[in-house]
Amino acid sequence: MGFNTTSSSIVFLLTGVPGLEAFHTWISIPFCFLYITALSGNSVILFAIVTQRSLHEPMYYFLSMLSTTDLGLSISTLVTMLGIFWFNTREISFNACLSQMFFIKLFTVMESSVLLAMAFDRFVAISNPLRYATILTDSRIAQIAVAIVIRGTLMLTPMVALLKRLSFCRSHVLHHSYCFHPDVMKLSCTDTRINNAVGMTAMISTVGVDSILILFSYVLIIMTVLSIASPEERTKAFSTCISHVGAVAIFYIPLISLSFVHRFWKRAPPYAHTMIANTYLLIPPVMNPIIYSVKTKQIRRAVIKILHSKDT
Repeated sequence: MGFNTTSSSIVFLLTGVPGLEAFHTWISIPFCFLYITALSGNSVILFAIVTQRSLHEPMYYFLSMLSTTDLGLSISTLVTMLGIFWFNTREISFNACLSQMFFIKLFTVMESSVLLAMAFDRFVAISNPLRYATILTDSRIAQIAVAIVIRGTLMLTPMVALLKRLSFCRSHVLHHSYCFHPDVMKLSCTDTRINNAVGMTAMISTVGVDSILILFSYVLIIMTVLSIASPEERTKAFSTCISHVGAVAIFYIPLISLSFVHRFWKRAPPYAHTMIANTYLLIPPVMNPIIYSVKTKQIRRAVIKILHSKDT
């Protein structure tokens, strides 16, 4: 492979779990289980919301958006990760790598946006219950959904497009089982300061801003709930937020942990970085359907109803 090649002819090599290549087949078993759980769990929730008329409400429409982004996130990494573990197919072309990176980032940013929309939904439901249905109409929810997709696409297209200008004259070996933006930039022999700045701006203005607004929504929710007179009403109001708080925690905690590990835990064995990076993208898609099925009575009923109807 010639050095300093044009970007379109480059082939990158993805990495499984460094030092544990002999155990790839065994390592694939828990990952397969996680993928099956994520894909089936989110599909069942989506199917429940689409088919059960009782779930045609704003809160569940937002949950269906969350399930859609979780399905997208799972599928984005599935092909390359299982390809490495099962068939040792490590090669990925530059354009395929760019596409995978774009979709992983897009679904991450969309998940963050959906969690913000859900925080707004809970705030309106608790602070203004009588006007809830008139504020969050079906058309407004559809507009929010379109805005979430457009926002993610506009923010991330420059970040991915700017990688096209880089030349790669060093190693072509990536350190993850999927294309990870900082990973690709590290291999470049061109100055990547613009790429770093654009990437950082995209993530701060989406995931960063969303996290602050979600926190602000919860400050307002807590203030509203505490002004409610009876303890029963307070408990009921808080209980409608538990699932969402869980979803926010399992999205942001792994994301922040991964950033910290990459920056500060330099002496960690290579496989630790890889395992954390591989699992961080799978935690929200696996856990969200479980949290919502356990904590939300209407979803639990709908899922049980669907599973029972399949048995009969």
